[in-house]
Amino acid sequence: MNIIIVGCGKVGRTIAEQLNGENHDITVIDNRESVIQRMTDKLDIMGIWGDGSSREILLEAGVTTADLLIAVTDADELNLYICLLASCCGGKNKISTIARVRKPLYHKDLQESNKMRDSLGLTFAINPEQIAAAEMSRLIRFPSAIEVDTFAHEAAEIYTFKISRDSPLSGKKISDLAILKGNIRICDVERDETVFIPGGDFVISPNDKVSIVCTPSNATKLFKKLGSGNVKAKNVMIIGGSRTAFYLAELLTASGVDVKIIEKSEARCNELSDLLPDAMIIRGDGMNQDLLRAEGIDSMDSVVTLMNLDEENIMLSLYARQTTNAKCITKIDRLVFDNIVDTLPLDSVIRPRELTAEAIVRYVRAVKNSEGSNVETLYKLNDGKAEALEFKVTPDSRVVSKPLSQLQFKENIQVACITRKGKVIIPKGDDTIEPNDTVIIVTTHKGLQDLDDILK
Repeated sequence: MNIIIVGCGKVGRTIAEQLNGENHDITVIDNRESVIQRMTDKLDIMGIWGDGSSREILLEAGVTTADLLIAVTDADELNLYICLLASCCGGKNKISTIARVRKPLYHKDLQESNKMRDSLGLTFAINPEQIAAAEMSRLIRFPSAIEVDTFAHEAAEIYTFKISRDSPLSGKKISDLAILKGNIRICDVERDETVFIPGGDFVISPNDKVSIVCTPSNATKLFKKLGSGNVKAKNVMIIGGSRTAFYLAELLTASGVDVKIIEKSEARCNELSDLLPDAMIIRGDGMNQDLLRAEGIDSMDSVVTLMNLDEENIMLSLYARQTTNAKCITKIDRLVFDNIVDTLPLDSVIRPRELTAEAIVRYVRAVKNSEGSNVETLYKLNDGKAEALEFKVTPDSRVVSKPLSQLQFKENIQVACITRKGKVIIPKGDDTIEPNDTVIIVTTHKGLQDLDDILK
């Protein structure tokens, strides 16, 4: 696909990197010459220095023949205008447009009104804070999980968690794990930064990061058997009153969780009090340990750090781990810290820009369905070392109606789950894949476009 990205900040750069890795033709536009130079030096893409809200600049970028424009500048209004301008410049070519829209009121209106989106020439509005909040909410639902990804309209999910020394899974062959009972599939294991797609003879070791696929109800049973404590948090402390905090608190209070938000700004506290009548809003400095203790951080089931600085979020999460048994979720915005962050004893790290980029890659894959790809959903696992893909099975696929044991798969491919008429199947060798099923494939191969690509 020919894709134009307007705005090369944190999110724009990450989107460009991921889509470039998907072998699309990328053109980026930014009004900072140094940023364009760095990106074109690093990636095999075209860069244009200029104002993305200019018709001349968009025409120079090839908007009349582009398939997709993504507007991710810092201003919601500017992103919407650029999408409108692109749809007007497209002529006979019907261009798809995606705008980053962060203001809750704007995003809600765009979600609820097809007419408004059509009038703006907008195909899809994406909100990084809302995406991050949804991911955090899933992690709070399963505190033992480091990461949770959903498939098949939430009928199946992939959960990633770390193996402790006293875990019932530690030191065991996968084929010997009766605890799985055929209802749960271990689909990948990360050990010392290497990812394995394990077979039955693979032995689980302490400190492995294990990903499983199953239904949410079976995940609940497994985590209870593993001695993971409460499956769902009953009370949550959010440190920092950002937009992400608002979206997260809205999701949690709606599900009956007690939420306490600590925010320094009096004006923001007043705003949150009006927006979140079911949450407790505390005005104070989230970096003040006395305040955190006084507000009961040691009795919380989960602590989420959403301050403006990564350093503050990291320090708060490390402090929370020392003073409480709570599940700690840390927001990180700058990828420059990745090497250090991965060595720290943090429970779950959320990177909004990466989640946003993944959501856009999933959308691009969905658009390509009409061009021959049958990928429904895509998630990056293990910091991008593996992928979990959900395929819609077509009648002409080479895998249809043949027992899995008779199919010749490529190495590092696992059929993790089959969904048929809403029922989740953890497949065995004599199971078959049938037309209209959805199939979850976990692999270290990158860029699979068709279910038949899993065969040798």
